[in-house]
Amino acid sequence: MPQENNPVEILGEGRFLRLLSRNGWEWVERTQCSGVVVILALTPEKKVLLVEQYRAPMNSNVIEFPAGLAGDLPAYENEAMRDAATRELLEETGYRADEMHYHLAGPISAGMSSEQIHFLEARGLEKVAAGGGDETETITVHEIPLKEADAWLRTRMHEGTPVDPKVFAGLYFLQRSPENREG
Repeated sequence: MPQENNPVEILGEGRFLRLLSRNGWEWVERTQCSGVVVILALTPEKKVLLVEQYRAPMNSNVIEFPAGLAGDLPAYENEAMRDAATRELLEETGYRADEMHYHLAGPISAGMSSEQIHFLEARGLEKVAAGGGDETETITVHEIPLKEADAWLRTRMHEGTPVDPKVFAGLYFLQRSPENREG
């Protein structure tokens, strides 16, 4: 049952996150963005684009789909999710997409954060730049044949590299799309 009438207490605030409480339940929210995009990208050769980068909370590299924040910079305050996905895909992987197909949005960790993620599928990909992230990131791009992605990911996990579970959700969307199935 919604608790809209119960006040929210601010317990703490950092540069990018705020810690909140309502009726003793604590959670975090981002303070400087309008949403998070996760980009499901498949090359014309049917290779899924994954990125690997260091994540401080895990103290490890993590394998993920290309992703990023919408509206996190002054120049992008009112940025649409599709525009953020297009920008982040190019920045992280060096690929430009002709279109972004919107799949869905939902909570990333409903018990810990108010954050919503938006899954978008990049279509009509063309490699136009090196990728690797912006000046604050060191991103390795992996191009894995879609039919081998599950085995490759499980091998990497067995070797000790964490894999964001959203990758498996995204693979579901890519694999169920008729145009991505092997004939």
